Amino acid sequence: MAQPGETIPENITLWTIPVGTEKPEKVLTGSIFSGKKVALFAVPGAFTPGCSKTHCPSFVRNAAALKEKGVDEVICTSVNDVFVMDAWCEHQKATGKITFYADPVGDFAKAVKYEVEMNPAGAVPGLRSRRYAMLVDNGVIKHVGLDESGKIEKSTAEALLQIL
Repeated sequence: MAQPGETIPENITLWTIPVGTEKPEKVLTGSIFSGKKVALFAVPGAFTPGCSKTHCPSFVRNAAALKEKGVDEVICTSVNDVFVMDAWCEHQKATGKITFYADPVGDFAKAVKYEVEMNPAGAVPGLRSRRYAMLVDNGVIKHVGLDESGKIEKSTAEALLQIL
């Protein structure tokens, strides 16, 4: 698993739908992280209970506070389709606060070694991202908060605010 001091790979393709458009756009991770301080949080799946009720809302509530502490951009990634991520962004009322990036086949999750095979109750099993949050400064990981116990504590916006 990627740790503080390591660099985010620059050539991984993620997908987003820019605000005000309906057309998916490919974005390389180098352009997402280069020259910026980024608060990244990753979720196992859009619209899942923990992600929708706790994890993402912590970042929606605290996006402005993170930016006040020097974060240039707050982003979310998940191993999901770009249209699912766009709909989830709207559902979470995160438009303009958080940029949502789809990692459709888990290339980013694999590159940072936070991929996991899951078989959640009632859901289709398969490759997902672990639940974590990172502070990344100019492509270099400065902090990782990983939640593995089923609890959502180390990967919240509140946890990142405590270390900023």
